[in-house]
Amino acid sequence: MKHINSFIPDLKDLGLLMLGFLPWMLFLFFSGHTMLSLKIAIVISLVASITLGFGDLKRGFILQWGTCIFFIVCLVLVDLLNSRWMAMEMDLVSNLALASIMWFTILIGKPFALQYARRGPPKEYWNDEKFIRGCRFITMVWACLMTFAVLVSVLKRTTWVHLPNWVYFDITISNIVVGLTFTTIFKRKKRLQRQR
Repeated sequence: MKHINSFIPDLKDLGLLMLGFLPWMLFLFFSGHTMLSLKIAIVISLVASITLGFGDLKRGFILQWGTCIFFIVCLVLVDLLNSRWMAMEMDLVSNLALASIMWFTILIGKPFALQYARRGPPKEYWNDEKFIRGCRFITMVWACLMTFAVLVSVLKRTTWVHLPNWVYFDITISNIVVGLTFTTIFKRKKRLQRQR
């Protein structure tokens, strides 16, 4: 039982992180292949980012604010102005937006993972250099994964490789799974080191 209880903080952290990415995952699954499905996905994702992320918005979480701004821009351009270009380039634009948000948090010295990580441990750890460095590393891994997704979206638009659309979808899902798995394992390892 003690061994199982040691995973509870990891699962809680994973749940909170997934909540931050939930609007993006909803968008990925609901956007479909038609203009109507894309418009519906934008509304669902915007509503999710505001309702589920309300507390994070109040706390000033950069990932949550960036997510809301992105879906508001999409709502205006796609849902209201019917921008065909934006609709056609949505996978590239969304991956670029998410990667940009992550790199931005690193550049300004407030890695998005740090904001989420400060929910768990006691306040005395919040300004610890190792803790901050670990969160910066997690954010850099996510930023690199999303940059890879941008490159895959660019590759999709070239004549170099012709793959079915589901392959690109699976690569995007795999990126998120790799990011969540890495973050969970890394944070668990650091937490167990602190407890020793």
